[in-house]
Amino acid sequence: MITNIKSITVIFLSLLISFSSCKKEEFSFGALKTPTDLALTTVVAGASTTSPEGDGSGMVNITVASTNAISYKIDFGDGNFKMVQSGVINYKYNNPGTAEYTVTVNAIGTGGATSTISKKIKVFVSFDIPAEIVAAMTGGTSRVWITANDVQDHFGLGPVSVFSPIWYGAAPNTRQACAYDDEITFTKNGSGIDMSVDNKGESFIIGASAAFYGQADGEKCAAINASGVKKLVFMAATSASTPDISTRIQFEVPGNGIINFGTGGKVYEILSISSTGMYLRNIGADGNAWYQKLKPKI
Repeated sequence: MITNIKSITVIFLSLLISFSSCKKEEFSFGALKTPTDLALTTVVAGASTTSPEGDGSGMVNITVASTNAISYKIDFGDGNFKMVQSGVINYKYNNPGTAEYTVTVNAIGTGGATSTISKKIKVFVSFDIPAEIVAAMTGGTSRVWITANDVQDHFGLGPVSVFSPIWYGAAPNTRQACAYDDEITFTKNGSGIDMSVDNKGESFIIGASAAFYGQADGEKCAAINASGVKKLVFMAATSASTPDISTRIQFEVPGNGIINFGTGGKVYEILSISSTGMYLRNIGADGNAWYQKLKPKI
């Protein structure tokens, strides 16, 4: 009996010690501190007075400083974000062309307290234009193009879902005179291409684009300023075209977007190009696909 009591006592003491050793440990994260004095600095690689959006590399140095922050969540404004402890990161944007991004930083302090700061930046990302397109468009230096008024479908219209002018194709020499006298010059400029347009004071515009060009009414020859040298922004085509019907390369025309007639659109997909002809597709203000054919000026 005494032996049993001793055994029970030993077991009880063992359990008591066991429970004592399993006592929940308490942790302390210190005082809750919200980051203050946030400062966000961005430096676009190659930015200068003449090229404020950078050298085309897309690289941006982002530096964040604050008091009481232990890490930073940086949202780059292009759908990507990253956690950075140091607050310093070199980030590469990849979308071709010039775009504005909002960089947003959440500075994280002890206990998860956060402070936020944002900044808008503009970044230019260059695109390697295929050599054959540069050669055909510029002739290696500079080439003047005009409307291919003597061929079928030099003006065309179709639904955005297809890649041919199934609704309308202009017969040779059937459009307004103002649509035929434009001279479009494409000039090689380093790794890029510049464009200038001499529209002799007027450009033909489609009816749906009148407001875009500051006009009061519809389809007509309109007095539009198409002067100035435009640096074309090239990129991979964003349409659903395939290589058998398109070069899969498109370019954006800054300003009013006019080449040889105005649709209210500024982005042109190059369906085909050679030293003797260029076939372009453009989505107009009416949401339809417009087509235009050009030829070199002899």
